[in-house]
Amino acid sequence: MSETNLSGVKHIVLVLSGKGGVGKSSVTTQLALSLVEKGFKCGIMDVDLTGPSIPRMLGLDGHQVHQSSKGWVPVYADSKQNLACMSIGFLLTNKNDSVVWRGPKKTAMIKQFLQDVCWGELDYLLIDTPPGTSDEHIATIENLKEYSPDGAVVVTTPQGVAIADVRKELSFCKKVKLPVLGVVENMSGFVCPHCTECTNIFASGGGEAMAGEYGIEFLGRVPIDPGFTMMVETDGDGSYVNSFEKSNLFPIFKTISSRVVELTPSQ
Repeated sequence: MSETNLSGVKHIVLVLSGKGGVGKSSVTTQLALSLVEKGFKCGIMDVDLTGPSIPRMLGLDGHQVHQSSKGWVPVYADSKQNLACMSIGFLLTNKNDSVVWRGPKKTAMIKQFLQDVCWGELDYLLIDTPPGTSDEHIATIENLKEYSPDGAVVVTTPQGVAIADVRKELSFCKKVKLPVLGVVENMSGFVCPHCTECTNIFASGGGEAMAGEYGIEFLGRVPIDPGFTMMVETDGDGSYVNSFEKSNLFPIFKTISSRVVELTPSQ
């Protein structure tokens, strides 16, 4: 295989879900931060072209990508440049502008992201995807074939209505021969900001039951934590990136990321 901008990337993991609003971007963000905490260099490619959330999650709103002789230089979320990010959100004149594109233009943009971003040496590239199984997913999988992605982390919430759609994502992974590394059950309970007690407002266990039914690894449950929301919403300067280890969710993602590392052994 000829030298490309992805040649220095050791592991490629997609974050998928057949359902919208289950928290793929928050899972992607916290998984990336957990991997960085373990000493890995990590990148996030945001291919949710019509609803890019990663710049906001990492406190990078208003940043822009720059051109180099090798292509686009990603935006870095930390001073040590251990967490790189690419999103269409960096290419919009106004972050509130809508992206009204048909399939072919979406496909061309994703192909450009995969070919033209200078990631350099990365241990992990996480690809945050939109809900569903349509143009963005097909374009991403087709353009990654020669790189043999390690697999997908599938995100669901505990309710039956979400799990029904996530089953379709598992079917998609089977059809395109993308391994499923495991399932994360997000929004599994609510952590009280006063007493830290966890209440199951959306029920609990649906994601784990689905993983067992399909014979897939269950990576863990992630509760709703108002502290996480507050840190993202108020720390617009990106200081959340540096304070993630103080988050109530950090121990949970430390365990999840450890399992992801075990499931993606180096060649």
